[in-house]
Amino acid sequence: MSRADERVGLLDLQPTPARILADVVQGLSASPRQLPSKYFYDARGSALFERITRQPEYYLTATELALLDARMDDIAAAVGAGAHVVEYGSGSGRKTERLLEGLDDAVAYTPVEISLSALQHSVARLGALFPAIEMLPVCADFTGAVALPAPSRPPSRTLLFFPGSTLGNFTAPQSVALLRGMRAALGADGRALIGLDLDKDPRRLEAAYNDAAGVTAEFTLNLLARLNREIGSDFDLDGYAHRAVYARERMRIETSLVSLRAQTVRVGGRAFAFAPGEAMAVEISQKYTRDSAAGLAAEAGLALRAWWTDPRGDFALALLAPV
Repeated sequence: MSRADERVGLLDLQPTPARILADVVQGLSASPRQLPSKYFYDARGSALFERITRQPEYYLTATELALLDARMDDIAAAVGAGAHVVEYGSGSGRKTERLLEGLDDAVAYTPVEISLSALQHSVARLGALFPAIEMLPVCADFTGAVALPAPSRPPSRTLLFFPGSTLGNFTAPQSVALLRGMRAALGADGRALIGLDLDKDPRRLEAAYNDAAGVTAEFTLNLLARLNREIGSDFDLDGYAHRAVYARERMRIETSLVSLRAQTVRVGGRAFAFAPGEAMAVEISQKYTRDSAAGLAAEAGLALRAWWTDPRGDFALALLAPV
């Protein structure tokens, strides 16, 4: 059942503990084992991710921000005036600020974010910066069906903003399903602006997901701390280690939590035994080429209308439209 926070107009559809428990039991029962990466983002996880984006090895955020600045006039011209901006996985809203500032007369902003604390913080900040833009936040898992709120002022079109190469956290079939959902949300004349990390030297990629300060490892292990707190599991955080490697043949970073010893974890009344060295997959981070991105979009009924990259060719912003 949805809950509304009257003070900020917040629609709260965040996952319940029962939903989280069911997802975790299903993942631990699979072979190989896995945990859903969407549960990284409790309040501490969101704060840790912001620290990751400021690590020297993690080029993605700074590169995407610079690309937004460099191409904002082109983006605004392609989108047109009066858009309703919808963002999946909005996080802190740093990139959103650049976008809302550069667009012509955006009428409303709907962030769809699973972390309630991150959502409230970003909406409060962006609402103060852009008082003329209606804030319509939704706390929900954007991978499910989410009914978007209607702005008070009718928009000219919907612009779905999906930065950070978050699309890369999904398998190819999941990505196509997500893009199809976006296409339905866009309507006949909408646009999607999607950030994509591009294929490059594996050494740079692995460094970005294994920062020297250990912030990414702390972020990954925080998932276990959240599960212990919210669903009563008993993961020993000292019993697992972060591992992120680039799988060249699949063109993606694969992040796991690796058991450092034989151990048994109890979740929801069930026991799961881990062997030394056994890994739980927690996240993938797909890398793209222009051709692979266009092919994925085409499967979802979307056409690549524009493709902007930084001078080094590290990152791209892809503008998609329904076919």
